[in-house]
Amino acid sequence: QVQLVESGGGSVQAGGSLRLSCAVSESMMEIGIMAWYRQAPGMQRQLVASITRSSRTNIVESVRGRFTVSRDTGKNTMDLHMNSLRVDDSGIYYCKAISGNTDYWGQGTQVTVSS
Repeated sequence: QVQLVESGGGSVQAGGSLRLSCAVSESMMEIGIMAWYRQAPGMQRQLVASITRSSRTNIVESVRGRFTVSRDTGKNTMDLHMNSLRVDDSGIYYCKAISGNTDYWGQGTQVTVSS
């Protein structure tokens, strides 16, 4: 059973930066693709960024150039660096990991960007 714990959320003004981190309970070598999703109030959860075991990344267009994703096998973590934050980046950010045929989710961390 893989456990994921997100941290680093908070409140920031537009234009600011935050770094989210997802701690993984198992060895990263057992984890395939990892991803960050966000969910705004009243909206469906949407993909923000993903990263493969070989650190190939996919960043959705709305945050490309502002967000980067990385994973650290030694620390068993995946990070999301968010720069030039906008009000519409607000939401609950969730970490997801795929191990075998199972998707695992964290409990989410709140990001609030104010104007």
